[in-house]
Parts: sequence; C-alpha cells; structure tokens
Amino acid sequence: MSSQAPETTQIHNIGYRSYDGPRLGRAYARRSLFSQSLRGAYGLGRSAKSKVLPMLLFAVMCAPALIIVAISVYTKADKLFMEYTQYAVYLQLVIAVFLASQAPQSVSRDLRFRTVPLYFSRPIERVDYVLAKYAAMASALFVLTVTPLLIMWIGSMLAKMDFAEQAKLFGQGLVSVAVLSVLFAGIGLVMAALTPRRGFGVAAVIAVLTISYGAVSTLQGISYATENTGSIVWIGLFSPLTLVIGLQNAFLGAPASFPGEMQVSAGVGVVYLLTVLALVAACYGILMRRYRKVGL
Repeated sequence: MSSQAPETTQIHNIGYRSYDGPRLGRAYARRSLFSQSLRGAYGLGRSAKSKVLPMLLFAVMCAPALIIVAISVYTKADKLFMEYTQYAVYLQLVIAVFLASQAPQSVSRDLRFRTVPLYFSRPIERVDYVLAKYAAMASALFVLTVTPLLIMWIGSMLAKMDFAEQAKLFGQGLVSVAVLSVLFAGIGLVMAALTPRRGFGVAAVIAVLTISYGAVSTLQGISYATENTGSIVWIGLFSPLTLVIGLQNAFLGAPASFPGEMQVSAGVGVVYLLTVLALVAACYGILMRRYRKVGL
C-alpha cells in the first residue's frame, strides 16, 4: 500500500512595504496636471484620432500666415498685407472651434466619470486643479494664436522689412493674443464645466463666442447706419472678441475694426480693460464654485 505525503498549506507573510521615495507635493502635482492638460489639448499622449482635429486646426491657423509671408517675400513688399493684431480677428472661427472642441475634453470627462474627487484626495487641492486647467487652456490658445504671428514676423525679416517697426507690431500682436487667450480660456472652461456632456459643452462654447460677436456686430452696424455712432464703442463691451478689439485699438495702436472705423479712446479703453478683468475673475470664481460642489 503506497503512502502519500500529506498536503500542506503555507502562508507567506510578505508584509507591507511603505513608500520611502520622495514626496513631491502640491507644486509637482499642479505642474503635472498643467502639462498633461496642455498636451491633451493637442492630442499628445492620447489616441491618434484625438490628434486629428487639433492638429488640423493648428495647420489651418498657420496656413494664411505662410501665404502672407510667401506673397510679401515674392513681391518684395515693405510691409505685411495683414496687421498682427488683426490676424486672430479674421481667424476667429478657427479659434472658436479649437476652444469648443478642447475645453470640454479638458474638464467634462473628469466631471462625467466622477474622477474629480480623486484629484482632491491628496495632495492636490481645488485651487490647484482650477489654476492648472485654466493655465493649460490659456497656454494652448496662446500657442495656437501666436505661432502664425511668429511666422509672419520671421517672414518680415526674410523680406528685409524694417526690424524695429516689425518688432513693435509683433509685440502688439503678442499682447493682443495673450489677452484673447486668457479671456477665451476662462469662458470656454466655464461653459464646458457647467455640463458633463461634451456635446452640450461644444455647442455652448461656440454659441457664446459666435452669437455674441454676431449680435454685437449687427447692433454696431445698425447704430452706424442710423448715425448713432456714439453707441458703437459701448456696444462692443458685450462680446469677448470685440472687447479684445477695443483694447488693442485703445492701447496698442491697432487699426479700428468697428463700423465707420470708430476709435476707442483711452478712457473707454479703461472700461474695456476693467470689463475683461472682471470677466476673467468671474470665470475663475465660477470654476472654483463649480468644483467646490463637485468635491462635496
């Protein structure tokens, strides 16, 4: 009769090994969230499908600048055929589509899949999340809008235009698109954060930017046609894009884009500036309030 060894059971106590590496803290988490959000706005680190639209819009944004440079170099023009401060105004639809497509992906998915409380667990706090997302969206818009201006400036140097004048005009354009990026980023994120549905966020962003500009432009046109020109500059306070136009006209010496080439005086320009600052602060406050509710 064969004997069999009894079955034995062993329990291996491997213990718990605590993390003894560096603890990088809130600043590192904030920088990481900013970097990840900025890269995500252009589809970097995401699927190939996610890269198509932002990269296509980036190419469309830069194409007119390349054409302007090519014509200027070929004709040996003494100045570019478009002002730096006017470029974003003419390409406003591309900017609106980019913002409408990328702002929801930046914040709506976190809200929809309820992952926001995980960010707030430790060590990042609500203010870090809002600042990182806001800065990333504004930076993504700044990259989108400043790259064509940089192409135009380099082209002006290739065409041997006056360096000092082109540097001054490029600086004006730089300030203009910086203001536009901060203002538009806040509005886009607020619209996207109010709903976890990405489709609704996209529609809301486009509606706010395009409908407001169309309505203001129409009212300004009516005021000009009825010779009520004094109200034209004040109507411009009610659209994000016309706010930027008024600011650059008042303080940067940009050409007037309002009907009848109405100029925005320095005094009215201060009102435009205060309105922009109030809108940016309001967007930040709304985002903080929105994520305070999410955290709870």
